[in-house]
Amino acid sequence: MEEWERVKKDSNLVDLKTDVPGPKARSYVARDREAVSPSYTRSYPFVMDRGQGSLAWDVDGNRYIDFNAGIAVVATGHAHPKVVKAIQEQAAKFIHMAGTDFYYAVQIELAEKLISLTPGDEPKQVFFTNSGAEAVEAALKLARYHTGRPHCLAFLGAFHGRTMGAVSLTASKVTQRRGFAPLVPGITHVPYGYCYRCAYNLEYPSCDIFCVDYIESTVFKQLVAADEVAAIFVEPIQGEGGYVVPPLEYHVRLRELADKHGILLVADEIQMGMGRTGKWFSIEHWGVVPDITLIAKGIASGMPLGAMVARREVMDWPFGAHGTTFGGNPVSCAAASATIQVIEEEGLVGNAARMGKRLTDAAQEMQGRHPVIGDVRGKGLIVGLELVKDHDTREPAGELRDQVVQLAFEKGLLILGCGPSGVRFVPALTIDTDTVDEALAIFEDALTEAEAVG
Repeated sequence: MEEWERVKKDSNLVDLKTDVPGPKARSYVARDREAVSPSYTRSYPFVMDRGQGSLAWDVDGNRYIDFNAGIAVVATGHAHPKVVKAIQEQAAKFIHMAGTDFYYAVQIELAEKLISLTPGDEPKQVFFTNSGAEAVEAALKLARYHTGRPHCLAFLGAFHGRTMGAVSLTASKVTQRRGFAPLVPGITHVPYGYCYRCAYNLEYPSCDIFCVDYIESTVFKQLVAADEVAAIFVEPIQGEGGYVVPPLEYHVRLRELADKHGILLVADEIQMGMGRTGKWFSIEHWGVVPDITLIAKGIASGMPLGAMVARREVMDWPFGAHGTTFGGNPVSCAAASATIQVIEEEGLVGNAARMGKRLTDAAQEMQGRHPVIGDVRGKGLIVGLELVKDHDTREPAGELRDQVVQLAFEKGLLILGCGPSGVRFVPALTIDTDTVDEALAIFEDALTEAEAVG
């Protein structure tokens, strides 16, 4: 117990009740503090033992509703039998055979499937990676190689990963960049289409999407020449930045800007893709076709896998220019193929749209009872609630958000924050109405208690 009290005192777990988590979980958390890197962002002491669908149990046997899905990773829910079977069967055949150097059917078949699912009818090719960050790194290298240009644009609030190239594109939290300079040169960040907190103090739609015009009128005239920009890296819906959904014309205008100057448009679908928003890829909501699509997280229901899908014309780097030992691992590819099959057979893209609407409608209704909910936004099963201290000033309520997240955990709901004061709802695509409603009731109970505490 003394060790647990020390852990609470030295971490963000200070306000937890003494009986949450249980003794086994407390022991593991204390051991984690000694054995595991302190850079990991543990939000609360949930120590998982097993999961099924949208439910999870900790090592003390406590049941939770998982509204994180591994941060949009476990698309088909925990331990979906068809995905588990595919993993077991492939592992029994062979576990590894470097995909850079040798051929195997499960990788080729998955590449063909991803080509058919990603936006655009032009011929495409796939480069497999271990993770989303590696897919970003691959796209950064390919964009520079293909165009011969040294610069790239990214957005404030963006999260593209923490490896050196990816974190150079990232501008979500200063802690993710502090101490690592110099970062990869040639990256310019501009404000995102964040209407609730417009960087230019304008109002939509009278702004006429000034946030895109600013790139042409200011950035390309004062910071970097347009003909030296290789690519624009953009999350169609920002994730870690706060689940920010840009206005209707935003991505169309970005596509037009890129086409005008021969710039590649890279859509980072790592958190938003694979059916989560009610379409296979979130950029489809705007009818825009990117030159490069980046995929990871939900692609393989929890197995490590990422992919960069690019137009064949763009994927023109030569033999040996880029490679990977573990990317496109056969077991991960088998899990991804099974994940896609489950999403198709069980109609999970449509379920994401329906359950997302249920979540959004309920959150907007809740907003009327709780003035601290300043904004509700999302598409499909990407739903963000931004908490504020005052509706008029829109001052972020970050401390309140953290209290809500902790209280929800204590009451049996696993959620995470995003942005300065946002809460994200990102459950598995298999979630049903009863579980959605139970989770919402727990969340409102946590929010009410946090408001009362002040």
